[in-house]
Amino acid sequence: MKRNLITAALPYANGPIHIGHIAGCYLPADIYVRHLRKKGEEVLFVCGTDEHGVAITMRAKKEGITPHQVVDKYYEQISSSFEKFGIRFDHFSRTSRQIHHETAQGFFKTLYNKGLFEEIETDQYFDEEANQFLADRYIVGTCPVCGNDHAYGDQCEKCGSALSPTDLKNPKSALSGSKPILRKATNWFLPMDKISETPEFKEYSKRVEHWRGTVRGQFKSWLAEGLQPRAMTRDLDWGIPVPVDGADGKVLYVWFDAPIGYISATKEYFREKGKEEEWKKWWQDEESRLVHFIGKDNIVFHTIIFPMMLMEHGSYILPAEVPANEFLNLEGQKLSTSRNWAVWLHEYLEDFPGRNDELRYTLTSIAPESKDSDFTWKDYQLKVNSELVAILGNFVNRVMVLCSKYFEGTVPTGFAHGTYPELSAKAEEMKQRVMGLGANAGALMDAFKFREAQAEWMNIAREGNRFLQETEPWKLWKTDPKAVEGILHESLNLCAYLAVSGSAFLPETSAKILEQLNLEEYDLVSNAWNQLEDGANLGKPFLLFTQIEDKEIEQQTEKLKKTIEASQQNDRIPEPQKETIQYDDFAKMDIRVGTILEAVKVPKADKLLQLTVDTGLDKRTIVSGIAEHFSPEEIVGKQVSVLVNLAPRKLRGIESQGMILMAESEGRLMFVKPEAIAENGSGIS
Repeated sequence: MKRNLITAALPYANGPIHIGHIAGCYLPADIYVRHLRKKGEEVLFVCGTDEHGVAITMRAKKEGITPHQVVDKYYEQISSSFEKFGIRFDHFSRTSRQIHHETAQGFFKTLYNKGLFEEIETDQYFDEEANQFLADRYIVGTCPVCGNDHAYGDQCEKCGSALSPTDLKNPKSALSGSKPILRKATNWFLPMDKISETPEFKEYSKRVEHWRGTVRGQFKSWLAEGLQPRAMTRDLDWGIPVPVDGADGKVLYVWFDAPIGYISATKEYFREKGKEEEWKKWWQDEESRLVHFIGKDNIVFHTIIFPMMLMEHGSYILPAEVPANEFLNLEGQKLSTSRNWAVWLHEYLEDFPGRNDELRYTLTSIAPESKDSDFTWKDYQLKVNSELVAILGNFVNRVMVLCSKYFEGTVPTGFAHGTYPELSAKAEEMKQRVMGLGANAGALMDAFKFREAQAEWMNIAREGNRFLQETEPWKLWKTDPKAVEGILHESLNLCAYLAVSGSAFLPETSAKILEQLNLEEYDLVSNAWNQLEDGANLGKPFLLFTQIEDKEIEQQTEKLKKTIEASQQNDRIPEPQKETIQYDDFAKMDIRVGTILEAVKVPKADKLLQLTVDTGLDKRTIVSGIAEHFSPEEIVGKQVSVLVNLAPRKLRGIESQGMILMAESEGRLMFVKPEAIAENGSGIS
């Protein structure tokens, strides 16, 4: 059996963890690790905080403290939240530790000595007010592809296009809001264009064909757009110093150093165990299997850049799977740390003590595995009360209470051979269905389909309730207690099977069921049936779950309501005014009222819709990056404002003949349109 090296994306130590992080990365990773261990496979699960890069320095400036103080503060909070929630890493490290600095610098030096990097002088943006060069994420501007006014210097998060800072229109500094100037700077670039043509990369690319559609789509999109050399160093004062002569004032690019954190965490784990060289078995032995759990915003780094680094270094294994999730929204809106629009994990743990599995269950049931999903407090309440309490908890409690009532809390004897053929047949049918559901759930987890797997597992509890309803032991007790013995014996076996087969999803609940069954040891690997000994003492019955009351949900929704109100009234600084233009510049724009006649999604582009718009002048095609905000069905028939004399531009092979005008507020897009229905082609001035 191959050993499994499982990594979860290093969380930035610039703020607390919220449920979007948990659903997108850490919970599925934890479920998978527990699943593999239950099967008896060898597993190492590593993670740690990412403590370099722009996000850290921006938080430090916002809070008026040093970057060191920021990372120390949030490392403690993040690691504590994971521990209390039950995300069980084998090792949770930090990229600020010496072992990571040494590992990252050594990795860079190896590639440098091989002559891999290209030393290139480029024009880089410099903020004269802040007196520093600007990293890619410190620069915002208008995307040249889709027109998004809030694109970053490395990527547009609306249309997904890979960008360089100099590609942006109307660039401005995220530090001061001022327009940056260009200055010459020399950095070391990873020649991604050349590496992508190597036989090794082409061979590696074949495995991506079997990965999730989102991952495969992004991977192919980046290759289709044509990879370019990417700087692996930055002109910053916070990060790991570049270990070569002439690199004063430069640090390693955070996306060069961060994934190496998986390696340094593994090294640190084995160093602490006194096995200094053991890490190589996990990273450099072909018998090891590497799986990265991440969110979709990190796909390119884990499927292209880091694998290129590994293969060019030599002797390292490459990722076997990268099961990236989409995004989780909150109450119909995008999660936003800047607006405090989130359910923070540490606050959930305080507000709902002892209810870890309730959140695990809910987040897995809405896991954004193939598309963005939405968490609402009402849905959380419904899933807990209608499924965990009414189905799973109800079944286990009924069985335990009946055994306590009829058999003084001991395991009753099963059906004797040849007796009660009809009841025995029902029990055997139930067992076969249950074992089939358990096998299906296991296969789905092997395929990283945790949402479907948990649903199959919950069907086991439904089978238990159905078995009790069909056999009605409470009615048989007065007339045939021997029959009741057999029914409850099989029901206890089902409880045990539920506990073991569901331990990856709900570990605390699983432990509570086994506690009531008084089972300290159980065959976890085979899920064998009938491991309970006749006459053995059971534990005392107790409820696995309790109802979530309306008052508790109202408190949470009220908290979110206050968040919205605070966001609307806060001191949010508006975007700086763009450069002054003359009236003649504005007069050149021909903006007309139009009506959307048709709308379809652009294939392999999550953020683009292809629209057919009646402009009054003609019916034309316009490609718009609004697919994450609107479905095609809901916008057909809407009147919009169209910039009709914009030069045509090809997007994903489709010629776009204009631009739809949009307003954006707190991450939400709205159409700019006339107050009343206007004739198509009406001018807007």
